[in-house]
Amino acid sequence: TMALCLKQVFNKDKTFRPRKKFEPGTQRFELYKKAQASLKSGLDLKAVVQLPPGESINDWIAVHVVDFFNRINLIYGTMSEYCTERSCPIMSGGLKYEYRWQDDSKYKKPTKLSAPQYMCMLMDWIEMLINNEDIFPTRIGVPFPKQFQQVCTKILTRLFRVFVHVYIHHFDSIINMGAEAHVNTCYKHFYYFIREFSLIDHRELEPLVRMALGWAG
Repeated sequence: TMALCLKQVFNKDKTFRPRKKFEPGTQRFELYKKAQASLKSGLDLKAVVQLPPGESINDWIAVHVVDFFNRINLIYGTMSEYCTERSCPIMSGGLKYEYRWQDDSKYKKPTKLSAPQYMCMLMDWIEMLINNEDIFPTRIGVPFPKQFQQVCTKILTRLFRVFVHVYIHHFDSIINMGAEAHVNTCYKHFYYFIREFSLIDHRELEPLVRMALGWAG
């Protein structure tokens, strides 16, 4: 299965941040198992991302945001030795796209950072959000906040930038590691998910649009 291949290709010790896990016995854990089973069964990825009948869209989005964080975290953690201050002094996707970092605490204005610095800030920021019970509630009966999908859009938009940077600047390393098929599958899964629920502005997808045209339709 893809998960097994990923474990063989990617060194778990290199995960950029600790994995966030779903609590067994919770609704979200059951949804996660359902999503993973569909993924492993080799179903068409367009079908895999669709909301299962009777399930809450916010729960479904929460499960995927956490899972994509874990997967992309693992991909970047494995690539990080090739992504240095020297090789990547700017967080970019080729010459045309540059991503600046902004948050509510240290960087209140969009700030130019190196790719490794940007990735560190990004993973810390996402980890803080997904562990925040006010935004990603885990207790039964506790509702999601009104701005939940907006927060998820911001998380997913920034995670997409990791794919942009890795594909445009480190694709040779992916190929050398024998990880091309696995990174492609992860990206395809991510792309179909965000398209299914219109979670990222289509202008953000521009850097990898040619790649998607080949298989997304």
